[in-house]
Amino acid sequence: MHKRQVVLDTETTGIDPKAGHRIIEIGCVELVNRRLTGNNFHVYINPQRDIEEEAIDVHGITNEFLRGKPYFHQVAQEFLDYIKGAELVIHNAPFDVGFMDHEFAMLNQGFPTTNDVCEVLDTLVMARDLHPGQKNSLDALCRRYDIDNSKRTLHGALLDSEILSDVYLGMTGGQKKLNLAQQLEGQQQGDSGGIRRLAADRPKLRVIHASEDEEIAHRERMELVNKACGQSLWQQ
Repeated sequence: MHKRQVVLDTETTGIDPKAGHRIIEIGCVELVNRRLTGNNFHVYINPQRDIEEEAIDVHGITNEFLRGKPYFHQVAQEFLDYIKGAELVIHNAPFDVGFMDHEFAMLNQGFPTTNDVCEVLDTLVMARDLHPGQKNSLDALCRRYDIDNSKRTLHGALLDSEILSDVYLGMTGGQKKLNLAQQLEGQQQGDSGGIRRLAADRPKLRVIHASEDEEIAHRERMELVNKACGQSLWQQ
């Protein structure tokens, strides 16, 4: 069975939908069996209200830019069809899901809530479990998992979703770095650490020597190298 996941992020006019704030950008990337498919969803939305200056400072999306962009009701069904049945992977999921459900409810057209049609995985909760007491912002996780986020000078829904997909795969891909202290401790206690050792009575490896023609060809090649670069390291 193919597991379909949608890594999702939104940008908004402010921080609280109950105060009338709206979604202005949705960005999603699709993973099937942990592989990016390229089947992305991205849209800017006219929120029919002004964006707070503090929010503009975060994502850089202006009121002027959103003039002429579609309203949420014009993209709602396409968006719902895209995410339906998938597991949503979201960093700080209550924020984005709260805005999504608020937008769907405002349509008064019987749209379901997000949890009715999707499972939701919160990578912030996951990161806090994996790295208790540490910073677990998206930027901090990028540093921790050696993910390049140099293009992220401002927040953007699609870019953040792409970065989060790398972070999620890094967090769920198993241990990538050796714990040297544990390794040394295991060696001191006589623990092989799962190392597969060769039997002492194993057959000797077969050694194939170069033929006379191959040795001549090798010497000729080295002479050409020496003429071009000086004495080679192999002959010093």
